Amino acid sequence: MKLFNTMTMQKEEFVPIETGKVRMYACGPTVYNFIHVGNARPIIMFDVLRRYLEYAGYDVTFVQNFTDIDDKIIRRANEEGISASDVAEKYIAEYETDVKALGVREASVHPRATENMQQIIDMVQTLIDKGFAYEANGDVYYRTENFGEYGELSHQPLEDLQAGARIDVSDAKENPMDFALWKAAKPGEPAWDSPWGKGRPGWHIECSAMSVRYLGKSIDIHCGGQDLIFPHHENEIAQSEAANGCKFVNYWVHNGFIAVENKKMSKSLGNFFTVREAAAVYGYDAIRMFMLMSHYRSPLNYSGEILNQAKAALERLSTARQNLDFFMANGKDGEMTSEEAVFAEGFGAYRVRFREVMDDDLNTADAVAVVFDMVRDINTAVSPASDPTKALAKSCAAVFDELADVLGLPVQKAAEGGDVRVEALIAERQAARKAKNYAEADRIRDEIKEMGYVLEDTPQGVKFHKI
Repeated sequence: MKLFNTMTMQKEEFVPIETGKVRMYACGPTVYNFIHVGNARPIIMFDVLRRYLEYAGYDVTFVQNFTDIDDKIIRRANEEGISASDVAEKYIAEYETDVKALGVREASVHPRATENMQQIIDMVQTLIDKGFAYEANGDVYYRTENFGEYGELSHQPLEDLQAGARIDVSDAKENPMDFALWKAAKPGEPAWDSPWGKGRPGWHIECSAMSVRYLGKSIDIHCGGQDLIFPHHENEIAQSEAANGCKFVNYWVHNGFIAVENKKMSKSLGNFFTVREAAAVYGYDAIRMFMLMSHYRSPLNYSGEILNQAKAALERLSTARQNLDFFMANGKDGEMTSEEAVFAEGFGAYRVRFREVMDDDLNTADAVAVVFDMVRDINTAVSPASDPTKALAKSCAAVFDELADVLGLPVQKAAEGGDVRVEALIAERQAARKAKNYAEADRIRDEIKEMGYVLEDTPQGVKFHKI
C-alpha cells in the first residue's frame, strides 16, 4: 500500500514500525458544538483507512482524542450558564450520536485532555529541562528557535511562517512564534495544579502527551485535515521530537477541505452545515457516500445536488444487495451450474481490482466505481431471467459484503430494510390474484406503492424494494 506523506510530499510504500501492527492517531474534535460536514470528512475517511488496514491483515490501534478543555468550550459554558465539563459531556454525547449514525467504528481509545493532565504536565517539564521551553508569569512557552526542523511539515522556513501566521502576541514571549504549552489560570476558568501554578494546557501539547501514552514515542500514521498541518501538527512534531528524542510520525496523512461556494467550510466563516442538519434532509448514509465518492485529498464541494446523487447511488447498491437476498431465499436449490461456477470464479477479480485502487493512496472514488462495476455484473447474472441458484447468489453476496464493509457502505439488505406490513400486503395480493380478484390485487399494489415500495413479479416470486 502507498500513502501520500505530507512530510515528503509524495506517495510512499507503507511499512509499519512493527510487523503486522499499526499505531494510528487522529486529531479529534474540540467538543463545544455539533460537528459540521467538514469535520465529518476526516472522521469518515480515516475510519476507512483504519478499516482497510485491518482488512489487509494489520492489528490497528487507533487513537482519536477529545479536546475537552479549550477557550471555545469555556466561552460556550459562559454563554449557556453551565460548567465547561458539562459542555464537553454534552457535545461528546452529540458527537457519538452523529458518528455512530455515519457508520464510524469506535476508536481503540478515545482519550480526553482532562484525563491526561499529569502526562501533559510531565511532558512540559521535560521540555523545560531540555531547554525547549520556558516559564513566564505562570505561562509556559515552547522555544521554536531551538528546534531546527520547525516548519518541515508545512515546508516553509520559520521566517515565512512567522510572516504569514496569526500570532498570539505577548510581551512574555522570547520570540513571536513561540507557542503556549501551559496557560496560567484566569479568574473563573477551570484550572489544574502544576509546577508553574494553577493553569491548563495549550491545545497542541495534549495530542503529543496522549499519543505517547497510548501509542508510544514513535507512531506509524498521524492524520487530520489540511488545516491542522500548521500550526497544530507542526507544533506536535516540535514538542514530541524534542521531548522524546526520536522521530514522532512516519506517515502524515491529511484530507482536503470541503468547500461551500469555493470557500472552505468552517465555523469561523459561518458557512457550515452541521452533520445533524444535513442528515435531517439527506440522511446520514448519503453523507458517508458523498465522502467516499471522492479521493480523500481532493477538494470537495458541498451541495444538495451532489448529496442527492450520493443518496441515489447508495439506493442502487441497496437494490442490488436486496436482489441477492431475494435469490438466496428464492433461487434454485443445489450446486451452481457450470456456467455459474465460471462466473463466480471470475467474480473474485473484483477483490483484486478493489485492493489495487485502495492500495493506491486509499482511492475510495475508484473503489466505489469497482463496486458499481461488480453490481452491474450481479444484476445480469443474478436476475429473474437467468433463474440463478441460491449458491450463486450467496457467492456474489459474500464478495459484495466484503468490499462494502471495508468502505463502511451503509447498504441496506432485505432483512434489514424489509417491512412486515408490506410483506403482509404482498401475501394478501397473492391471495387476491389466486382468487382472480384482479381489482383488489391492483388496489393492494397501489397501496404498497404509496408506502414507498415497488413490486416486481418474477418466476421466483414477488420482489419489492423502496422507490
